[in-house]
Amino acid sequence: MSNSTVFLVITLLFILARLTAARNMNPFVGVCDGRNGDNLPSPAQIVSLYKKINVAGIRLYEPVPDLIVSLQGTGLLVAIGPKNEEIKTLAEHYEFALNWVKTFIAPYKNVAFNWITVGNEVIEGEIGRYVPQAMKNIKAALTEIGNSKIHVTTVISTAALANSYPPSAGVFKPAITELITEIVSILSSTDSPLMVNVYPYFAYASDPTQVSLEYATFRSTSPVVTDGKYQYTNIFDATLDAFNAALEKINHGSVKVYVAETGWPTRGNVPYTSVENARAYNQGLLKKLTTGHKGTPRRPNVPVMTFFFEMFNEDLKEGEVEKSFGFFNPDMAPVYDMWNINVSSYDKEGYSWVIWTMLIITSLFLFYFI
Repeated sequence: MSNSTVFLVITLLFILARLTAARNMNPFVGVCDGRNGDNLPSPAQIVSLYKKINVAGIRLYEPVPDLIVSLQGTGLLVAIGPKNEEIKTLAEHYEFALNWVKTFIAPYKNVAFNWITVGNEVIEGEIGRYVPQAMKNIKAALTEIGNSKIHVTTVISTAALANSYPPSAGVFKPAITELITEIVSILSSTDSPLMVNVYPYFAYASDPTQVSLEYATFRSTSPVVTDGKYQYTNIFDATLDAFNAALEKINHGSVKVYVAETGWPTRGNVPYTSVENARAYNQGLLKKLTTGHKGTPRRPNVPVMTFFFEMFNEDLKEGEVEKSFGFFNPDMAPVYDMWNINVSSYDKEGYSWVIWTMLIITSLFLFYFI
């Protein structure tokens, strides 16, 4: 076999290996990594588990240097943010923002930082008014160090909406509309998403007579809500479209809405919390994100990057419900079989023909030239 043929075969095998790895990746799925526990695995173990379950991203609520080090070279997309209590200083002192970026972003050249989240559900509080300037300072600091492609955003909750039903009536609360408008203007100018926390569990648990379990957990087989030309079989899509409608009302309908947190607890509020309900919700959402229905009825062609909450149960949180959103216990044993299911028709449709083609070509070369 000639050297050129050897090179070609090796190249084909390499491409095949890369495609096989990509096939197993869930490109719109991430998982949050909470740190409110005194018994969590080591950073290396945590990163290894993320790679094992084949998700695309990890969300960190604050910089954890040893964990960031372990993320180098993994290709995991990283969402990271400063502590909420640092936002005022980040807004008032550019040098503080520059130092934050130089300390926690710049040194880690092989970490795929993709989003910096300035504030987690702070818009309605005293800190909220500092968020836009803090975002601007962080973005300017990233540009100064030559890393301007990182998106700078913030995270809001469904409490930011004055109305969400039906989804087309979605509108931001009057008290924060001006602030939200300033924020999304920044997002629009940088092609960055607005991030939201979405928890159908709380809607269901607070009003089970009006919100069915099937509608909350992706198990409805027919539309539950019809809103003009849009039909909804689950609260998740309806909530996101309420945000989309609210953005349209402030003339920023082009801003994408991504999900920074969503999940379902397994304990603490029977019968609403259970392994069965958590599995149904999270697996239903995972199936949606990894098949051909990644958007919402209002935005069907806009995939929604979603971070599930969360990787591990956190024993230092208050209340049994808040401690019980994890997919894994701190000893890394699964709470239930969330990540061992084969739901990705997207993977099959997107890569199977390429893989079979590469296998056939490789086999032919091996047959004729070896």
